[in-house]
Amino acid sequence: MTGRDAAPTEPSQRRLRVGEEIRRTLARILERGTLHDPALYHAPVTISEVTVSPDLRNATVWITRLGGGDATDLLAALKRNAGRLGGLLARDIKLKYAPRLQFARDSAFDTSSRIDALLRNPVVRNDIEAEPAEDADPEEPDGPA
Repeated sequence: MTGRDAAPTEPSQRRLRVGEEIRRTLARILERGTLHDPALYHAPVTISEVTVSPDLRNATVWITRLGGGDATDLLAALKRNAGRLGGLLARDIKLKYAPRLQFARDSAFDTSSRIDALLRNPVVRNDIEAEPAEDADPEEPDGPA
């Protein structure tokens, strides 16, 4: 399929802009502390990204606890308050429909930390440093002939 029927491989500029606007607005709402849930008062949450469906009616909010750690209780509190957060969000953004919010834990930071720890491992570091340089030509002699 081509044209309008083809599924896009990347989100459109509009979806990216809407996702970023939702992210900023939710961060302001959580910062203000207007929700009546003690688990969310001054919650140490980082909203890393918001992915929006093509029709802009659903949004997945990717969160992690600020500074790392277990975000299970924080995620549960956000899911409990998803409807209220959606209502507050609808007041602040200008869209035809307020997106339904779903919250998910962002594991990208954990993966990044794990890869960084692996690369700092002395055994792996020795292997990386021992590999020959890619720009060296093996057919050229090392010294004057």
